[in-house]
Amino acid sequence: MRSGYLDAASSAPLHPVAREAWAAALTDGWADPARLYTQARRARQLLDAARATTADCLGVRPDELTFCASGTQAAHLAIEGARRGRKRESVTHSAVEHSAVLHAAALGPAVEVPVDRLGRVDLAAWTAAITPETAVAALMSANHEVGTVQPVAEAAEACAAHGVPLYVDAAQSLGRLPVPPGWSLLTGSAHKWGGPPGVGLLVVRKGTRWRRPGPADEREPGRDLPSIVAAAASLRAVLADADAEDTRLRALVTRIRASVAKIPDVEVIGDPDGRLPHLVTFSCLYIDGEALLHALDRRGYAVSSGSSCTSSTLHPSHVLVAMGALSHGNVRVSLHRETTTDDVDGFLAALPEVVAGLRKEAGV
Repeated sequence: MRSGYLDAASSAPLHPVAREAWAAALTDGWADPARLYTQARRARQLLDAARATTADCLGVRPDELTFCASGTQAAHLAIEGARRGRKRESVTHSAVEHSAVLHAAALGPAVEVPVDRLGRVDLAAWTAAITPETAVAALMSANHEVGTVQPVAEAAEACAAHGVPLYVDAAQSLGRLPVPPGWSLLTGSAHKWGGPPGVGLLVVRKGTRWRRPGPADEREPGRDLPSIVAAAASLRAVLADADAEDTRLRALVTRIRASVAKIPDVEVIGDPDGRLPHLVTFSCLYIDGEALLHALDRRGYAVSSGSSCTSSTLHPSHVLVAMGALSHGNVRVSLHRETTTDDVDGFLAALPEVVAGLRKEAGV
């Protein structure tokens, strides 16, 4: 991996503990844990241990936790299961939810709640949108494009007043921030915290009216036991270092925010106070976003865009549009446990030169 990899919000580098656990589980966890012979019982022990470890990390019961094939699958199960369990269809969600959540909500009637310029949900509008006929309400813990942390506890109070379950997409915050209180359903994705791809988490609190879509015996479709073991081991390792990494990464992100704000016609997007410790998004006026990402890549820095408006899709980011932010010329920088001060120094030295060069080419 190049030292300039700065796109952990898309996928964090595989944690060394995950790699070790995955390799070990290949030896002992290859059999079907649903069978009764010796090899299968060993696989079942590994699965039960991984479930117990992950549940302990999240502060939930092991029997409340289901492993899925991805965070997207977990999101669809959370919403569709709540619709079935409550025998209602309407889903209330913020305007800045991940596209997987929006797609699941769009399979039936849905109510969208606006956000402010910082990307925080409008709590008054949220409260007004929750009714006894709402099947489930969806509010992410922290935004994947701009890093703004949502007021989950306050939103949960509005849901509780009407007996509506709150679903929290915690994909970006698990391993980085404490799990917020008040939720009934929660999902996550292992590759966001340094686990392997292909492992999603779905937690359904006891007492939540939720009915599994699909066959009743298909509890964990697409289960990959070695990857599940690696996901559990890496989550525990990440949480052990979470406080120290929070302090270190926040300091680096604060430096990035201050430095890029000094570049002419560059705006830092998102909440400067309530935000993820590792992520910063900014927009550069008069520059094509895709050209900016390619230019930084040639300089050795892998970053992504806070907007999906590229040559592959002509639609601007729904998150940035909802915030009223510029949806072109965006850069999302997200750090990880292997990011060093030198990496950040190099990026901050290259960025003004790249921006100036692209603007000159465009005649600005």
